[in-house]
Formats: sequence, C-alpha cells, structure tokens
Amino acid sequence: MEHLDPDDPRPPFQQVANALRAAIRTRRFEPGEQLPSLNELSKAYGVSLMTVQKALGLLRDEGLVISRQGKGSFVRQRTERAVGLRPHIEQAFDRPRVTIDFAGFSGETLAGTLQEPLDKIRIGRLTPDEITLRVLLPDLTVPVGLPALASTKLDDERVRDRAQQIARRFNQVITDSLQELADLQLVRSVSAEIRVYQTSPLFKLYIINGDEVFFGFYPVLEHKVSIENKPTTILDPMGKDAVLFHFASSDDDTAIGAQYVREAQKWFDSVWQSVGRPVTT
Repeated sequence: MEHLDPDDPRPPFQQVANALRAAIRTRRFEPGEQLPSLNELSKAYGVSLMTVQKALGLLRDEGLVISRQGKGSFVRQRTERAVGLRPHIEQAFDRPRVTIDFAGFSGETLAGTLQEPLDKIRIGRLTPDEITLRVLLPDLTVPVGLPALASTKLDDERVRDRAQQIARRFNQVITDSLQELADLQLVRSVSAEIRVYQTSPLFKLYIINGDEVFFGFYPVLEHKVSIENKPTTILDPMGKDAVLFHFASSDDDTAIGAQYVREAQKWFDSVWQSVGRPVTT
C-alpha cells in the first residue's frame, strides 16, 4: 500500500476503494482475511479516517467486504457470488450468547446447518453460555398459495399435510438437539420457540446474533412426490435451490448492510409479536 497519487483527479475515497479492490481481486488479501484497521489504512494511504470509511462503504455495497462491529472489515469468503451460510453459523457459536432468528418454509436446511456447531459443543470445541432460537414458519393448517397441486395450481390439503409433516420432523430434530445440550449441562440456558403465521413461503431469512443476515428467494419448481402412496406432481418452494445473500452490520449505520440487518430484524420481530402463533413440536 502506497500513498495516493496527488495528480489523480478521482476523489481520495475512490482511489482507496480502487486500490483495495485490486488487492482483493489479485488475492493480496485472501477470502476471509481481515483487512488492516482504519488507522493502519489511513496511515498507509495518507488519508483521513473518514475517507477510509467511505472507501470501505463502497466495497461493502459491492459485496467485496463485510464489516463486523468491534472486529473490523473482512474480505468476503466468496467475492464472486452469494456466500455460504455454514461458516457464519459456526462462527456465531463462538460467542457466549447466540441468537438465531429463522423465517422460512420447513426448517430443513436450518436443522442441517445447526448440526455441526451443536456437535462441536458436545465435544467441547465450542462453549456458548446461552442459545436462543426463534423459528417462524407458514401455518399449514389453513389454505396457502404454495405448495400447491401442479394440475390445478391451487391449494390441496394433502400437499399441505405432507409439507407439515416434513416441518414437524425437522423442527423436532432442532428442539431435541438443543434440549439435549441443556440436559447435559453443556449450555447454561437454551430457548427454542416455533411460531406459525398465515403466509405462503416465498423466501428464507436467517438473522444471526442480530448483526448478520442471510436472505434468499425460494424458486418454485415442479416435482413428483409420493402422496397417499401415489406419485403426485406439486409446485414446491425449493429451499435447497435458494441462493443466499449476506448482509452485515457495521460501524456505519447508513451502510446498506447495516440498514438491511436493522430492517430485517424489525420485520421479524413485528411478525413474531403480532401474528405469530406458538406451536409445539
């Protein structure tokens, strides 16, 4: 890193952003690597702290870096496309207090994602003190737009019953796994609550420790399933095909990531408290 060219007509923050962008693209900073601190970048480029913050804001908006409150800025794990969820979930369990809010279709991918960090708690490699999980799902006891019978493109009770059984199975896995940690006294406090509300599942949302969000749309696909022992074609929101996009809070409250996290949490809390109906697994 060198001081900026005084003859370059571009604003200093753009020059800093361009230099850092080039360093990321050429792997001088590897995916997942922490960038130098604001003070270090300020001295290296001979600019003010505000200029560095503005440059990092550009890179955050481009999806090249993420900023974590109190920790600094990091190169995204995958800078060309949406990032993977699992490493961020596992990293969340490094904290003494873990909170995960999930809104989606069935909780199937959530159950799979949680198993690795929960296994690491069992063997003592992760040691959170508290875990709070809130799961928000569609109410499948009433008609919904999706999933639907492909032949009519309308709600069908048999299709809903199948989806509800899947959701119950995976939510039971989640709650049983967390309760086991409490029973073994591996985690001091565990809370897992599931609520449903009237909606059709169109997206999945993860809010991790209140400062990271993963969001993705469910593609609606036709596929054959067995219902009452008969092959049946349904229109199904497919969670495994959902590309997740990552947003993170930062010290800059006006950054897109910080705003997205804030509004996502506001949406989740409002639905949870207003129309969410508690269910048992």
